[in-house]
Amino acid sequence: MAAAVNIAFDAPDNLVGPTPSRERPIDLVHLAAQTKGDKAVEIEILQMFARQARGCLTAISAGRNKVEVKAAANRLRNAAMAVGALRVAGAADLIETKGANADALASVAAAVLEAEHFILKLAR
Repeated sequence: MAAAVNIAFDAPDNLVGPTPSRERPIDLVHLAAQTKGDKAVEIEILQMFARQARGCLTAISAGRNKVEVKAAANRLRNAAMAVGALRVAGAADLIETKGANADALASVAAAVLEAEHFILKLAR
């Protein structure tokens, strides 16, 4: 009897399955929680993020020294986490922790471009 009770209250096996919101360039569930579901605010925030991400990307690639690059990567990571752009945040974190090599710059640029395209599709 005790085994049946334990099984009834155990977490399901598929609890850590894929979630569609986290597979997108922007986690819309996270963004909706941040904006309390206001679609106009979501679009405005995403457009501001796109502009800020482009500026940070420019600062990272033009980085005159490691301090400026690290600061721009930190700004990009924080902005990405705020809107749920998890791929951008991960790529920026790599630059922040390991430095701006060619591979890291390419991954950040690709993630920002992917997020920008996603934002443009949403804003239509």
